[in-house]
Amino acid sequence: MPSLPLISVCIANYNGADYICECLASVYAQAGEFTFEVLIHDDASTDNSIALIRQAYPQAKILANTDNVGFCISNNRMVAEAKGTYLLLLNNDAVLRPGSLQAFLRFARHTSEQAILGLPQYALHDGHLVDRGYEFDLFMNPIPVFGHGAGEVATVTGACLWVPAVVWDAIGGFPEWFESVAEDIFLCQAARLLGYPTYILEQPGFDHWIGKNLGGGKVVEQKLQTTARRRALSERNKTAVILMCYPAWALALILPMHILLLSLEALFLILSGAGRSKVRKIYSPILPFLWRHRDQILAQRQVLDDRRKQTGWQFIRRFKLVPHKLTMLWRHGVPKIR
Repeated sequence: MPSLPLISVCIANYNGADYICECLASVYAQAGEFTFEVLIHDDASTDNSIALIRQAYPQAKILANTDNVGFCISNNRMVAEAKGTYLLLLNNDAVLRPGSLQAFLRFARHTSEQAILGLPQYALHDGHLVDRGYEFDLFMNPIPVFGHGAGEVATVTGACLWVPAVVWDAIGGFPEWFESVAEDIFLCQAARLLGYPTYILEQPGFDHWIGKNLGGGKVVEQKLQTTARRRALSERNKTAVILMCYPAWALALILPMHILLLSLEALFLILSGAGRSKVRKIYSPILPFLWRHRDQILAQRQVLDDRRKQTGWQFIRRFKLVPHKLTMLWRHGVPKIR
């Protein structure tokens, strides 16, 4: 009887025919003292993704869906089928550098605690460093880290996220009602509350086609670019994370300021010429969405409160006081929203 794989590489795919084979090639090229399996959830692609994968990598396990269900459900379904002790959630437009799986495993085996891990992220089109993990401001806006060396961070990107299966099970996976965006933020913050830290490794890193799937979320020629859809998902889901994870005293102080700042931000974008329809698409659904999902938010918050290992102050200590959006506005100007 074959032994179970040590690592389960889970890749959510939607119309990734242009880049998923490069992603898979980088996975199957990994060498080291481990066994691994590859699971792919195809989210009702309309291109020839599945045919390409089956032809080039027949050993990969494909979960083909007939309806588009989103990134969170796709990953939850793959993890439910995964057999590995460790999970690597990998974007279909990400490329592992040689030695990545071995580096993850080495760190996981030598640390005394179960932890979420990430690698330095590089832009595939030009090789520049995107981040070495992230910290946050008080309003859950991620601030990229660029310092050298392995160390603890507040979160790592979900494009290449290593998580022990026991940590995933303790949290319960991604909130399926998130659909996509900020699910990695939720996972890392929930893990921190339960006593599981998040670390970034020093090397080797991975390369990523930033913005290929949802578009935007990047600096191009020193200007911020994003899409209304991505911004809408980001703002609503980050607000949900605040509601689920912040200690009560911090929530009472920060949430009113957060809502006020979002309102001022929407007004500023309209006055800056972003267009009323785009701004409405981003900000108008936030409160109705949170109200519709209030039961899930309260239930998740209760689970985390009942099992938390960190005090409220320990949780909030990593957060920076200066709003990161003001810093980005100063550096890059008003974002271009498509």
